[in-house]
Amino acid sequence: MNSEHKHENQVGARRRSSPFGRIERMPPLMVVLYLVILAITIMFVMLVAAYVTTRLRSGVPTGLHSLPRYFSLSTIVLLLSSYTMAQAPRLYADDDLSSLARCLGATLLLGCVFAGLQVLGWRELMTTGVPFQGAASSSSGQFIYLISALHVAHLLGGMLFLLALLLRVLHADRDAVRTLVFIRNPYHRRQLGMLGTYWHFIDVLWVALFAVFLFLF
Repeated sequence: MNSEHKHENQVGARRRSSPFGRIERMPPLMVVLYLVILAITIMFVMLVAAYVTTRLRSGVPTGLHSLPRYFSLSTIVLLLSSYTMAQAPRLYADDDLSSLARCLGATLLLGCVFAGLQVLGWRELMTTGVPFQGAASSSSGQFIYLISALHVAHLLGGMLFLLALLLRVLHADRDAVRTLVFIRNPYHRRQLGMLGTYWHFIDVLWVALFAVFLFLF
């Protein structure tokens, strides 16, 4: 009996230390999130590859048009939102729901500002001779609108999740018992971690896209 018990412990230890064991213990929602991130990454890689190919085949020299200054401002804003989002796990661990609500609210506000700056950037593109469609438009120019608009759409999905979590935090912060239940619920901690992972991913994705636009526009 002792040998069988020792064998089971050894098998369990190997399973816990192996990558496959960690995958088995990963929550299903985290697996779904990572699959979503993988799918988004593949989609944008394909779009960027198509943009680069079209841009190089056009024969138009780079630097003919300047990248909208609003795109640069929006990049700074999104980096700031990533910083505020990074503070959320620490505030949650400190049981400080009031500060956590302000942190999430600031992140949501910065996300809205980013989306607004993107719209202003599209308007600036149109005024500088890069319309979305028409006789004067180019295929590579249309990719700028398409890629940045898809990025904003994925950011809006994260903002909806962020808004829902913010409302839960505000509701729990009204009462000491609700606060205790909220803090002790591992599901809420997991939600916050998932939101942070997705938000930072969207941030890194835009920085990469901005770099491509900056060097090949």
